[in-house]
Amino acid sequence: MAISATRPWRIRKAPKAGLEDVAVGGLIAGPAPLAAAISTRAARSGDPTVAIAFGGGGARGLAHIHIIEALDELGIRPVAISGSSIGAIMGAGMASGLSGLEIRDHALSTVGSPSTALGRIWRARPNTVKNAIEGGWRLGQFNIERIIEALLPKRVAATFEELEIPTKILVTDYFEHCEVVCDSGNLRNAIAASAAIPAVFRPVCRNGRILIDGGIFNPVPFDHLAHLADIVIGIDVVGLPAGEPGRLPSTVDLMFGASQLMMQSIIEMKRKAAPPHIFLRPDVHSYRVLDFLKAKEILAASAGIREQLKRDLDAAFTFFPQRGDPMSES
Repeated sequence: MAISATRPWRIRKAPKAGLEDVAVGGLIAGPAPLAAAISTRAARSGDPTVAIAFGGGGARGLAHIHIIEALDELGIRPVAISGSSIGAIMGAGMASGLSGLEIRDHALSTVGSPSTALGRIWRARPNTVKNAIEGGWRLGQFNIERIIEALLPKRVAATFEELEIPTKILVTDYFEHCEVVCDSGNLRNAIAASAAIPAVFRPVCRNGRILIDGGIFNPVPFDHLAHLADIVIGIDVVGLPAGEPGRLPSTVDLMFGASQLMMQSIIEMKRKAAPPHIFLRPDVHSYRVLDFLKAKEILAASAGIREQLKRDLDAAFTFFPQRGDPMSES
């Protein structure tokens, strides 16, 4: 399902330059005739910039790969990125310069492969009993920082300052009861904190603060991109509880399903207050938050979102008045 606001826009081609000059991309070779039509319009100067918010949703967030691949095909380079949870991981990959295809290949060869995923996680285990029981035995004993280091592509930057695109990662401060925006310093620590799903992973300590999953306070952080670009895109992969009507869900499904409902209520309130220009929901409702081993299935089920984004951008290009045109001055 795709939801778009009625405000029109168009994308402009970005020059190859340093970080301070990065805007949005033009077009490289893509499917005709849609990509060719967008390519012609994108080549014009004075068109708006684009920013994208990648939402949280665990394994469902593998659908973000389609969004990145579509932007790659259209040559569109965001001026800013924000992300929560799995969206922080995907956003950091894109901001580090990885293509959608590279992210896809890495995901399928790691979390999508049982032997590889388990092998990397095993190598990331605590190397001493002391480290293993640090803080006592408890539910959610897995150290997300070790797992992130084991599974992230090597090319993902170590710090925010090394990123090619300015990026904001959202995390939740457990004791201060608020969201926190990470946009400088240790990138991988911030990614780990944003992906620290309660009851599954340990909280992460950053600058003396105890941090957990960024999706709890802000599942799709498009609001943090306002005024950073002309066009803001939000991608929601939170999903909704799925199952057979009339059949009682399991305790685990109830726990995660209730979380989905709460996060959707947050998203709807934020959309009513200040909606993004394009808001898309890939078809990922039937997958659980930890279904990473179903990576191929998730990518197949959500493939339609790729063309939906292209259609929305094509419509945007058609109606947005170019800067300098008479319409844009009225």
